[in-house]
This record gives sequence, C-alpha cells and structure tokens, in this order.
Amino acid sequence: MADEQSEAPDSTAVRTALWRAMHVRTDPPPHVVEDEIGLRIAAPGADWRDRPDMDPHATSAFRAAMVARARFIEDLITEQADRGVTQYVILGAGLDTFAQRKPEIAARLQIFEVDRPGPQAWKRRRLVELGYGIPEWLHLVPVDFEVGASWPDQLAAAGFDPGRPAVVVSTGVTMYLTEEATVATLRQVAALAPGSTLAMTFLLPAELVDAADRPGLRASTEGARASATPFISFYTPQDMLTLAREAGFKDARHVSGASLAGRYFAGRTDGLRPSSGEDFLLAAT
Repeated sequence: MADEQSEAPDSTAVRTALWRAMHVRTDPPPHVVEDEIGLRIAAPGADWRDRPDMDPHATSAFRAAMVARARFIEDLITEQADRGVTQYVILGAGLDTFAQRKPEIAARLQIFEVDRPGPQAWKRRRLVELGYGIPEWLHLVPVDFEVGASWPDQLAAAGFDPGRPAVVVSTGVTMYLTEEATVATLRQVAALAPGSTLAMTFLLPAELVDAADRPGLRASTEGARASATPFISFYTPQDMLTLAREAGFKDARHVSGASLAGRYFAGRTDGLRPSSGEDFLLAAT
C-alpha cells in the first residue's frame, strides 16, 4: 500500500494556490484576496514563477477568476457566521487556506475539509511542519470517493451535526463529475438542516463564454484532458438552477462571473479582470 503522506495534491489545487499568491506578488493593491499561505504549503520550489501557467500577463484573467472565487466564498462564510451558522463544509478542499488566513472567523466555526485520503494526509503533515497545526475546530475528513465512500457519513463520524445548518462549498469540482454525481451531491446537501447554504461552481458551455475567453477555455479543456482529468460536464445557468430545485432546494440563485468582476474589480486601473466561463450556484435549504 502506498504511503498516503507521499501523495501530493493534484496539479489543479497547486496551481490555484499559486495563482492566489501571484495576485499578491504581481498585481498592485488593493488585493481581492491576500493569500500566500497556499504557496507556503505547496512549497513549489524557487523557480515557481517561471512556470508557463504563472505568466503574469497570459494567465492574468484566470488568476483574477480564482481570487474572485475565493473572495466570494470568504464573504459568504463571514456573512453566514454573523447569522449564527457554525458549520462550514468544504468538498474537495485541496489547498484551501481559510482556516489559516482568517482564524478570528474560523475559530467561531466547526470547519470540515473533505478530500481524498492521500492528499489530505500530505496537507495535514505540511500544516504541522509550518506551525499552523490542526486546531480543535478544524476537521480534516478523508473520503475515498473512488470506493464509494459517503461524505455525509464521514462528516457525521467527524462530529458534524446534521441537525444544525451549515455552509457547504464545492468549487472547481463539477466539471470533472458526471451529471449524476453532481445531482447526488445536490440531493445530499439539500437534505441538510433548514437554513443551510450551498455554493457550487460550474463551467459554462463554450457558446455562453465571452468570445475573448473561449481560447482560454479551449486551452484549459485541452490541458485537463492531457493531464488525464478531463472536463466532462458543462451547464447553462438555467440547467443548474433546475437541477438544484429538483434536488430539493427551496431557493436557488445564479451568480455570474461577470457579477463578481463588477463586485471585486470595479475601478481598478491595471485592467485586471476575471475571465468568464465559471459561474456559481447559490442554493438554500
């Protein structure tokens, strides 16, 4: 059996973390999100900024999209915590750093990071090595989806209270899953306590992406296929809203990438704007 601790996070999780750091190091303030902790965890080596996918100009729109996504989630969690919600579930947590960046908010919550056992064991080790540790309110929940493990069951075993509302976040995941798998997740979240919220990203079909961003979408799609992690699912906003309502959510809203661009990048003089192509489903039980 392979040593779980040697299984580093996948390239997508690392790239997302490095883009958040590039935003701080390359783009002028104000920064939409300030996160160099993911860079510290990933420890990519001294020449990481020379990687083609870190080109400060060619990949700026993707970098901006990732920090907009992170900021939207951060604002949502802060808002929900202020409303009294005390449970936060991250499906496919990767190198998420909310717990380390925002301890004053995180300590008011029970945070459950759900991920595959190997990469999660690696992240646990890195957090300890860097001195962050694993506070009692942070629960790293390993779930082996490939053998059919149930994340709600594993959550409950880790201390999650299904009788109390939660915020559940799934970003950068649905494009890798079949529609059936995404519907199963929607139904599982919709069955949580009233007052729970789901924020889930999805990729738009190419015809709904701004023309200027379609070459980037094609490049991302080809890169994912070459990495043996192909994008297999794209949704129109109406299709995603329909799936959410059919799954049992009382309320479902579409949050476009363009609206996040207006919210977080208005007034910038450097021209930094997120690419289109990835939107949010925001649904409530």
